[in-house]
Amino acid sequence: MSTLASLRLLRKPWNASKGNQSNATVGASSGWCQGLDIPNELFLVLGLVSLVENLLVVAAILKNRNLHSPTYYFICCLAVSDMLVSISNLAEMLLMLLLEHGVLVMHPSIIRHMDSVIDMLICSSVMSSLSFPGVIAVDRYITIFYALRYHSIMTLQRAVVTMVSIWLASTVSSTVLITYYSSNTILLCIIGFFLFMLVLMLVLYIHMFTLARHHLHSISSQQKPPTTHRGGSLKGAITLTILLGVFFICWGPFFFHLILIVTCPTNPFCICFFSYFNLFLI
Repeated sequence: MSTLASLRLLRKPWNASKGNQSNATVGASSGWCQGLDIPNELFLVLGLVSLVENLLVVAAILKNRNLHSPTYYFICCLAVSDMLVSISNLAEMLLMLLLEHGVLVMHPSIIRHMDSVIDMLICSSVMSSLSFPGVIAVDRYITIFYALRYHSIMTLQRAVVTMVSIWLASTVSSTVLITYYSSNTILLCIIGFFLFMLVLMLVLYIHMFTLARHHLHSISSQQKPPTTHRGGSLKGAITLTILLGVFFICWGPFFFHLILIVTCPTNPFCICFFSYFNLFLI
């Protein structure tokens, strides 16, 4: 079974002939190209930790009425998306372990159907996990630049429509991804979506950070004697760097993987990179 139907090709690039693929694999089979063997138990532990963490976020937002606003609903949806990824991976990993140890015996056709269902759930959760950080950035942007009109722009009804639309779009896109996972066009669309979200967040947060610095400068210039707020600017820059840096570090290797699949599926270097799939999955 695969971890993602769209990533079956990560271990075995689909658009390479068997001869070229085997030659490339032989040429890349020495040294660090052997890949990294990560025990299944580690995946289970990380899945459980992620599940508990996101459950705490969801519980905190649902329990505290002060957090019942569009902003925190978007954050709740992001936590649910990550939680579904954890649940799907846990279910698939447990199923794999039970089948490997002979505890569970199932007909191959049933296994394939279960695999497709789990993969679809993972893919839709991943797409929504990419979408909601962008929505949260847009929401924060409206809060800062349209503060007086925020409640009329981001109403509860519009927030619900946005959340439902993202979940529906994620489900449809995951269905297409599962069906046509071997198509370069599909992979390019996924890569483009990731880059779009990254650029969107980068532009919006940098604009918000620039406005914050301008306000601090205006306040300091009106004070007598003028004071500087380097600490606040530095704190904002660090927060911005951490926010975008963590997003890129967590998703970057995964999408770089997809880029290499499209551009150089038989290159020895790319074959070596493919062998570290489990590390990037973690």
